[in-house]
Amino acid sequence: MVLIVIILLLLLMIGVPIGLTFALSALIGGEIFNIPSASFASLSNQAVSSFALLAIPLFILAGQIMSQGSIISQLIDLSEKLLKKVYGSLGYVTVLASAFLGAITGSSVATVSAIGSSIGQKMVERGYDRGYTASLIAAAGLLGVFIPPSIPLILYGATVGVSIADLFIASIVPGICFVIAYLILHKVLLKRVYHPTNSIPTSEAVKPEATDSLGKTFVKSIPALFMPFIVLGGIYSGIFTPTEAAAVACLYGLVLAIVTKKLPIKKVFQPFKLAAISSAAILGIIAFSNLFNYMITLEQIPQMITELAIDITDNKYVFIFIMIVILFIVGMFMETNAAVLLMAVLLAPAAITFDINPIHFGIILVTTIEIGLLTPPLAANVFVSAKVNNCSVMEMIPNTWKFLLISVVVLFIVAYVPFLTTWFL
Repeated sequence: MVLIVIILLLLLMIGVPIGLTFALSALIGGEIFNIPSASFASLSNQAVSSFALLAIPLFILAGQIMSQGSIISQLIDLSEKLLKKVYGSLGYVTVLASAFLGAITGSSVATVSAIGSSIGQKMVERGYDRGYTASLIAAAGLLGVFIPPSIPLILYGATVGVSIADLFIASIVPGICFVIAYLILHKVLLKRVYHPTNSIPTSEAVKPEATDSLGKTFVKSIPALFMPFIVLGGIYSGIFTPTEAAAVACLYGLVLAIVTKKLPIKKVFQPFKLAAISSAAILGIIAFSNLFNYMITLEQIPQMITELAIDITDNKYVFIFIMIVILFIVGMFMETNAAVLLMAVLLAPAAITFDINPIHFGIILVTTIEIGLLTPPLAANVFVSAKVNNCSVMEMIPNTWKFLLISVVVLFIVAYVPFLTTWFL
């Protein structure tokens, strides 16, 4: 089995697509361990035929509809007017808008892309350092996963067999902790990175919405504000399952965008096209990773890891620390969804042995891997934010590490205070 893991890592290092890497590793392992290859097609199909996983493409579609239909822009305008008298308000707006968008899309990279294109240039025009702007947006993008719904949490729930609705509830308080931490850090760094300019930003001078009063802007935003209440309220009240809530969000967003004429009929298929591309990539990884997971389960690798962990320590808190270090390293090298699918299968049995609630374990696992989006060599949030904000990665480093550090601090608080995730159980 060590040989298969080495092959997996080598394929990832030379840039083979993640889904294909899992498939090749599983096929090679099948030959080595005499696992019938005829069963691989059905295993892949079963992996993506789950009703729970249907929520992934639907939430992605809801996010695309919000972006293409200018719904996000309405919410950003409202946030700006509410905080216009606050010094450095646009930075606070960025964090809050990222949290709000995360409550719809469940995707970190999608949040970075949407917020960066909506607010990034505006922050620079207002006097923020470009490197800091990109760093703030990259870090705030993590809220796309920390704030429910979360695509990695859906994957974890479907893989381990725990309630996705319970995972969403469990992530609320940790998500709020991350929001507060980023807001505090922004306030601390503000005077060093913000140099207000008296010039009127070009991008705002041409926007008629900028002349609207707060009351008029709020009225315009009311339909958009209802979306997260419909999604999360429906899930937590038991009216919808997460998958049904995602479908309702798509329908509501589409009707709203068309009625308000923010999404012309001739462009109505654009969100579907973009969502289909993203969804196909994620579901492909899920299908092929299931082959690999099936193989390691047959070889009893999770049981071996559990025994090894018990041999190393019998202390639950030491195990949590070791687990965080391992997951952090994995998050540095693997795409988030693939890492969640792999590590959930490997580590969940050991966590249960140490009497760690699987809900709490899921939050720790997803949060730790997600922070890897700020760390090289993968650092997807960093690279996407740099591209969207027309900034070099080197310009981002002086501030990105600060957001990384405070993210790790919050992670350990969440990991060692289980009540933050299990208060509702």
